[in-house]
Amino acid sequence: MRLTYRLTQFLLFVMVSGAIVYGYLFLPASYQSLDDRVRDFLFIARGVTPASGEIVIVDIDEKSLHEIGQWPWERSIVATMLQNLTASKAGIIGLDIVFSEEDKTSPHRFGEQFHLHRLLPNYDTILAQTVHDTPTILGYIFNFDRTYKVSSPTLPTIPAIFIEKNIPSTHYLLEPNGILTNIPSIQNSGYSSGFINNVPDATGSIRSVPLLMRYDDALYPSLAFEMFRVAMDTHKITLNYSPLGLASLRAGELEIPTDRNGRLYLNHRGPGKTFRYISASDIVNNTFDKQAVEGKFVLVGTSAYGLMDLRSNPFDNIIPGIEIQATVIDNLLNHDMLQRPQWSEVAEISLILFLSFIVFYPLTRLNPLGLIVGYVILLGALLYLNYYLLFTHHIIINLFFTLLTLSVSILSVLGMNFVFEHRQKEQVKKKFAQKVSKQVMDDLLTSDIEDALSTREVEVTVFFSDIRSFTTISEQLGSPQKLVSFLNDYMTTMAASIIESRGTIDKFIGDAIMAYWNAPNHVEHHADKAVQSALHQLALREGLSEQFVAKFGVHLDFGIGLNSGVVTVGDIGSIGRSDYTVIGDAVNLASRLEGICKHYHVHLIISEFTYEQLQEAYVIRELDTVRVKGKLKPIRLYEVIAMGVPTQAQQEELDTFHTALQLYYAGNFTEAIAAFTVLKSTYHELLYDVYIERSQSLLTLNSENFDGVYDFMEK
Repeated sequence: MRLTYRLTQFLLFVMVSGAIVYGYLFLPASYQSLDDRVRDFLFIARGVTPASGEIVIVDIDEKSLHEIGQWPWERSIVATMLQNLTASKAGIIGLDIVFSEEDKTSPHRFGEQFHLHRLLPNYDTILAQTVHDTPTILGYIFNFDRTYKVSSPTLPTIPAIFIEKNIPSTHYLLEPNGILTNIPSIQNSGYSSGFINNVPDATGSIRSVPLLMRYDDALYPSLAFEMFRVAMDTHKITLNYSPLGLASLRAGELEIPTDRNGRLYLNHRGPGKTFRYISASDIVNNTFDKQAVEGKFVLVGTSAYGLMDLRSNPFDNIIPGIEIQATVIDNLLNHDMLQRPQWSEVAEISLILFLSFIVFYPLTRLNPLGLIVGYVILLGALLYLNYYLLFTHHIIINLFFTLLTLSVSILSVLGMNFVFEHRQKEQVKKKFAQKVSKQVMDDLLTSDIEDALSTREVEVTVFFSDIRSFTTISEQLGSPQKLVSFLNDYMTTMAASIIESRGTIDKFIGDAIMAYWNAPNHVEHHADKAVQSALHQLALREGLSEQFVAKFGVHLDFGIGLNSGVVTVGDIGSIGRSDYTVIGDAVNLASRLEGICKHYHVHLIISEFTYEQLQEAYVIRELDTVRVKGKLKPIRLYEVIAMGVPTQAQQEELDTFHTALQLYYAGNFTEAIAAFTVLKSTYHELLYDVYIERSQSLLTLNSENFDGVYDFMEK
């Protein structure tokens, strides 16, 4: 069974780890969202991280819409806002806004019909000039709709050099289908620009953003990345490829880790409004704190619900989209952007195999409680490892598949152990079904099998019985079939009595039966249980003997020996072949007592050790004090005659015998012979002949040193 268990253990380990590795490698990318959702809990556990004070968001909020009017505003108002920010020494301004159409509210449009447009202000021209004169980075949008291509006539001009190293045949960068830029006058007036696309994942949350995209074989940066590049005065961007795609970007001295598609994993700071916000109306009205924007990255965007630029992150279901741009800049400034190294897949597969191995091998040696504790420890260690790598080294390791490995492995081990424990209990049940009572069997099945069958020392009452004149019976029966039938009928009856009294049958030795009480399970008052079973068997003897005379033509008689003491109990034997049994001096003494029954012509002898443990009332007489072969210490023997209180006649016989026995112990053999002779003439028991003959022999030998102990020289 152990070999079968190990083979099943190995096959389950291979199946579970193999299935999870296969799922990790080949399941659709949409399953990645499960890992993202799990990782969100780590962000929540970490809590809010203070955002950099270098970033300010100018918010076209509900207040601004109420004070200035609905969006879109007149371009001159936007120009005023940029002028006021520049006058306050804003470091760099990013517009998360696209001016893709001309301003329909511009006065010059109304003057065209009167040919006065040259005299009236052109708001688009005003904004274009303002963009030219201020540190403003424009925004534009890439289109990914394959069914409807929108492309502006004017492509953005990026004043940077892009160097691609080791570019593979497949570069993996996102490739949009079209582009929507600002109107040419505004687009061409800006120093630079960047796309403002934020691509949600399958859950609708923003966890990563592309820093670069490829369009018409040219590279274009995101608004946040371009603002960072310009602010850092970096003119060269290096793209480092591996065979798996883009590995990283280098902007000046900063190495920026990305995924193969050029996306940056966001190290989120917190829920919405984590960054410093200033209402756009305050900027337009020039009523804001000028020091709040001095030398800062200023992002102009909206949080107004009606403008629909709302996103979600692990902390908040609704945040302004402009905060995504702010988070990118903040991560780049603090150098704490998250990454999935290209060796992460190898590490994650190794972790899957390691966790599965730990559960299927070391942990399977534990009991169910230990297994659950081990699972909790491994779960805590796994979560701590991910937490530590994520927020200390900013490394993302797949958490979902490792948690899945741990959980599936634990469930598989529990299921495997349940099946094998069930089979083991069935084997134990089969092994003990013919040896113990139903109550003992139920106790075994509800206890720990390993503990129940483990080798240990325990006090038991040992039972031996043996059929008298069995050789003669065998000869009389004549055939093996009759002999086997005789033994089966006898042992079935005796075994039922033992099992009914919660005893355990150890073995059948020819015509002998060995049994014991108080193992493998505890039996209260085991000495009484054993004596009562022995008396019950003797009570069945006469009726069974009559049946055997009628069926086989032979009489039945047997003797029983009982002894209580500490023995070694357990599954004992050779490797691959063992038996649950008891061994020890107490067992040997019980066997000797059964044999001694023949000497005294009695049917049930118990030792003084069993006698001292009896709780019930019995008709008992002290039989002798002897030394059995192999023992130096004398042992007092008792004959159990019946249960209950002796009758008056029985008590008189017992008292008379006890008086005669005391004379014998004292070495007064003449008086003892006279007393035993009176008993013999009155009760006609062969036991009294034994003492008469023994006393006469000792009297003849003139044993002056007699100590009252009879020595048995044979077993």
